[in-house]
Amino acid sequence: MKVYKTGTTAYIEYKGTFYTKEVLDWDAFLNRPNLHRTLSDEIDSWNKTNDSFLRQTKLDPPLGSQEIWAAGVTYERSKSARMDEAKASGGAIFYDKVYDAERPELFFKSTARRCVGHGEEVFIRKDSSWNVPEPELTLFVNSNGNIEGYTIGNDMSSRSIEGENPLYLPQAKTYEKSAAIGPCLLVLENQIPSTTEIHIQIARKDQIMYEENVAISKIKRGFDELVGFLFRECDFPDGVFLMTGTCLVPPDEFSLAVGDLISISIDQIGTLVNHVAVKSNK
Repeated sequence: MKVYKTGTTAYIEYKGTFYTKEVLDWDAFLNRPNLHRTLSDEIDSWNKTNDSFLRQTKLDPPLGSQEIWAAGVTYERSKSARMDEAKASGGAIFYDKVYDAERPELFFKSTARRCVGHGEEVFIRKDSSWNVPEPELTLFVNSNGNIEGYTIGNDMSSRSIEGENPLYLPQAKTYEKSAAIGPCLLVLENQIPSTTEIHIQIARKDQIMYEENVAISKIKRGFDELVGFLFRECDFPDGVFLMTGTCLVPPDEFSLAVGDLISISIDQIGTLVNHVAVKSNK
């Protein structure tokens, strides 16, 4: 089933039928054990509707006040890209080491307030000369550390800043509208298949600048492994969203420009679309 959000209104697509109800507390709504069974059991109490809401130009990210975290260097391609961008600073060796280390790279990505949804704008930093989107399968993990859902994440990244010095990672990754999530939360009875593919397309004035796809089976680390490290010393009373890393990296000569259109699709979930802008000086 798929869960969509517009304001306080929730929509569920379940077995070919759409349902809706008002949800005033999204934290409590999402953070329930065995979410698929819970929603399946209560769906008859929801109001039946149609899919007209999907024609809205914008959808809210399917989250409440949860934090968004991210994992890095979980794919071979990501390791190579990070090493290339950090060569000049002498930091390339760190990415090679973390790829083979027992402990994964995990970092705080965004608050719910800084996150945007489907159809909204994502920002590139004005003080960065090399900016890319990073399409990532994103997990929703409840407060008990159980994976309850999946969505699409766009981990916007300033490669010139991160490449200058690995210690600048927070500035390269965490800023206003640097994260997008959506268009829905896919809630499955079982784990998402390893054959699931992620696809990205970047368009500029109707010209495709970059397009590629990859299966999530290419990831080196297991999802439960990443969640286990995240929960070692952190509590998430309302659950947490975890981006799991990217394997789709545009060529080094490419950088996002204002007006670019980013479309990220993942099997079963759908397509997350965002356009690129910069933060106003106001």
